[in-house]
Amino acid sequence: MKTAILLAQAAPEHHVVIDLPMDPIYFGLIAFGILMFLMFVTMSWKGISHRH
Repeated sequence: MKTAILLAQAAPEHHVVIDLPMDPIYFGLIAFGILMFLMFVTMSWKGISHRH
């Protein structure tokens, strides 16, 4: 049993590195821009019910 544990510890670990297509800050900026656009669309419909 000890040899199995020692062999498992000695086995090389494979690290998978996934490169992002752009810097992480841009994911947040894009999400922020989309949310601001959706807020603008939502607020533009705010006063339509009071016109009729």
